[in-house]
Amino acid sequence: MRLLTAVILLLIPMGSALADCVDPPAPGVNWARCYFDERNFLGVDLSGAKMKGATFTRGDLSGSTLDGADARRAKFVSATLKDVSLEDARLDEADFTSANLENASLKDANLRRARLFRANLRGADLTGAKMKGADLFEADLSGALWLDGKRRCAEGSKGQCR
Repeated sequence: MRLLTAVILLLIPMGSALADCVDPPAPGVNWARCYFDERNFLGVDLSGAKMKGATFTRGDLSGSTLDGADARRAKFVSATLKDVSLEDARLDEADFTSANLENASLKDANLRRARLFRANLRGADLTGAKMKGADLFEADLSGALWLDGKRRCAEGSKGQCR
């Protein structure tokens, strides 16, 4: 009987190391490798959330707070993230292809090697963002506040701040 109990205990996951994709949105939630394609999370607080490798393709997170979130290699392809706050978020290698990040705050975000191909970054705040190796091909940067926090990109800035 003791051996059976020991085997059962080994099979039961312990702690919160595993993501629970059915958990409601909340600060610090663990949504690593979860699929939320075409789901809406409007105005939610996901500060400090663990979303590494999660997918939000064609989803809507407008008005939400993801400050300090770990969303490395997450997919936000064609997602709507208008007025979202991603300050100090880890977004390295995240995919924002064709995403709408209009008026988003990306202050001090890690966007290294992120894919922002054809993304809408109109009016976004990129102050202090780390963007080494980021793909901004055809991204709309019109009115975005650039990395130095002083310069606004001119209307019609595509792929680079002018």
